[in-house]
Amino acid sequence: MLTKIKPTHSIEIKELLCFADRKFKSERGTYLFQEGMNAEELYIILSGKVQISKITSDGRELSLRICGENDICGELTLFSENPKYLLSAKVLEEGEVVAIRKDVLENEIFQNSKLAFEFMKWMSDHFRKTQTKFRDLVLNGKRGALFSTLIRMSNSYGILKPEGILIDLPMTNQELANFCGTSRESTNRILNELKNEGVITMKRGKITIQNLQFLKKEIDCENCPAVYCSIE
Repeated sequence: MLTKIKPTHSIEIKELLCFADRKFKSERGTYLFQEGMNAEELYIILSGKVQISKITSDGRELSLRICGENDICGELTLFSENPKYLLSAKVLEEGEVVAIRKDVLENEIFQNSKLAFEFMKWMSDHFRKTQTKFRDLVLNGKRGALFSTLIRMSNSYGILKPEGILIDLPMTNQELANFCGTSRESTNRILNELKNEGVITMKRGKITIQNLQFLKKEIDCENCPAVYCSIE
């Protein structure tokens, strides 16, 4: 089995939990927050999965990452006047979440230099990951965007099997297209091409990559650390 690489959080999650204002159950299909809402809280995912996405100007959904255990979301609005959430956070898998009030966390960061430093390091890693994703989407075209997304998913959810790397995350072609910033039709066509070329197989909504090196070669993969090359 491949090691499922999770980003190493420089922030001590247990320390952040001390400032939590409330804990609640997250139900599949609901939102922790939606784009444009007043940003008053930051969230830590204790269990379950949450998808972070944005609606583009032409009405399409662009999925940016999936948050899981001990991940933080809603973080981009700290230290802003009258902030609004820039993205939406939809619950994919029910679980448990804690919320920390924005003003409480800001006050603590002002008083706790160690926490402030660790939070800055975490934000820097977060921005780097986002930048590499947008770089791949912009520079590699529709086909390359899909290849990049499959590589990132293999780093986050890949399990080594005799036939290849199983991406252990059920996903419809539309959901996959959302991560690539392309249409479902384009994604269907490219996936079929990859199947015909023997690069991937698909079964019960899950993809197995049989030739990872082909995908990497096609986009001139720089072999970035998996902590940045992931969808988490």
